Amino acid sequence: MYQRNELFDTLTALENVALAVAARSGPYRPFRSPPRGELEAAVAHLGRVGLDGREGRVAGQLSHGERRQLEFAIALAQAPRVLLLDEPTAGMSPAETARIAELIAGLERSLTLVIVEHDMDVVFRLADRVTVLHEGRVIADGSPDAVRGDAEVNRVYLGKAVKA
Repeated sequence: MYQRNELFDTLTALENVALAVAARSGPYRPFRSPPRGELEAAVAHLGRVGLDGREGRVAGQLSHGERRQLEFAIALAQAPRVLLLDEPTAGMSPAETARIAELIAGLERSLTLVIVEHDMDVVFRLADRVTVLHEGRVIADGSPDAVRGDAEVNRVYLGKAVKA
């Protein structure tokens, strides 16, 4: 998932996810009337990300947070083993950020996530392992607790010194 929304804005939420389900199902075919099973799968993915009742809404009319949720539904519809997330909470209100963090935290543990995120509260809540880069070099790598207590991370990103 990219930092910027990548949706078909003139299609409904259901149509966006149904396209992803269809792409996973096999070679290209005209997208006029998706098979019932694909529509049911798309509806299930929308429910999974908290967009129940939004199936008929045009993607371009969804709020920023709902658009991110829709992108999650599209990504998950493709049954990935690894999901790359670039700034999944960028530009969100605290309530939207909390909703996306909850969605990510609820994903199956068998799904590997690589998250690029500047919201350190989100990082520390979600990560099993954190690697912190600054100006192209690794300044810390380890558990969230170890990274949170790292003096260089605190100086560079959190704006405070850690007392030894």
